Amino acid sequence: MPKQVIIPPGTSTPIAPFVPGTLADGVLYVSGTLPFDAENNVVSPGDPKAQARHVLETIRRVIETAGGTMADVTFNSIFITDWKNYAAINEVYADFFPGDKPARFCIQCGLVKPEALVEIASVAHIGAPR
Repeated sequence: MPKQVIIPPGTSTPIAPFVPGTLADGVLYVSGTLPFDAENNVVSPGDPKAQARHVLETIRRVIETAGGTMADVTFNSIFITDWKNYAAINEVYADFFPGDKPARFCIQCGLVKPEALVEIASVAHIGAPR
């Protein structure tokens, strides 16, 4: 099965050469998602909860455009700029994954824009039995 590019309606132009998602053989790979608005400005500077919510809502849009739901997510890669935001980000994260949780990792690192506090990349298996 050839890969399919997934771009939700209204998505801004990425700041680098990538697409929001790629679907291949029922597996959706969601690019690293930052808390950017339609003009690629960081939303809610200084607020890790608001940024995490924006990132996860953006990821949900990509997954739904591909025909899936957040319950289809099997793995998340989480990047944060400061461990002091870890608990706040996890609080929001738990709202998006209320049932069985996906596997994941979390590391502290610098992000492409200094105002961004969190970035998440996801893998989802669309149409897989639950």
